[in-house]
Amino acid sequence: MQGELESALSRLSADGRAPRVEGAGRTDAGVHARGQVIAFTYSGRLGRGELHRALQALLPSDISLGSLSTVAADFRPRYEARHREYRYLIWNGPSSPLRERYALGVRQRLDVDAMAAAARVLEGRHDFSAFGGRDRQPVRTLHRVRVRRQGRLVSIEVIGDAFLRQMVRRVVAALNRVGQGSATARDVAAALEARAPAFAGETAPAHGLTLWRVSLGRSPEQARHNKADRTGSRQDRQ
Repeated sequence: MQGELESALSRLSADGRAPRVEGAGRTDAGVHARGQVIAFTYSGRLGRGELHRALQALLPSDISLGSLSTVAADFRPRYEARHREYRYLIWNGPSSPLRERYALGVRQRLDVDAMAAAARVLEGRHDFSAFGGRDRQPVRTLHRVRVRRQGRLVSIEVIGDAFLRQMVRRVVAALNRVGQGSATARDVAAALEARAPAFAGETAPAHGLTLWRVSLGRSPEQARHNKADRTGSRQDRQ
């Protein structure tokens, strides 16, 4: 997606060069984004409305732009994000190719109450080394991990300040185990404490995950954490 945006912008810029597009979070191949926030510097002559229409015309059909706004030159969505919300969908029913394009298909009925109890173990500020790629600063804050069922669709909503690489997908894999009865909330808590790859690093498939929303306006505490994190590594990648 970043490449497509930069290519389109290069065709509209005054010098024909592609400006760098920076997002509030990076996603692995196969992960969807509904509420991504991006920033770029535009050097062309088009007004905001004209630029929006021109970009949308140049982008492929599977990429759609929201509104465009003018921001300060030093605005960086990655550091301005107050929190990011991801949602993972599980189709807990008979085979459905259409639904399973954006959801993980699980045939065994999931115990959502057990999954919700395990999810609460992960809320708060923890070292999430067990549920993410290696990082110099593995401490993250999860404000909410909620599991809900609507008919045969189970959704896992995860809201946090920032994420390690594949963190949400590894959390989902653990909760899926709990739902199927092969792990418990105690096992999840023990894995979190141990800090070794939880459940042998099991990771849920990418296609069930969507970056749902990015809320801007960091708190003073987040600003301090972000300043410290700029000297290290910050993945925010699922």
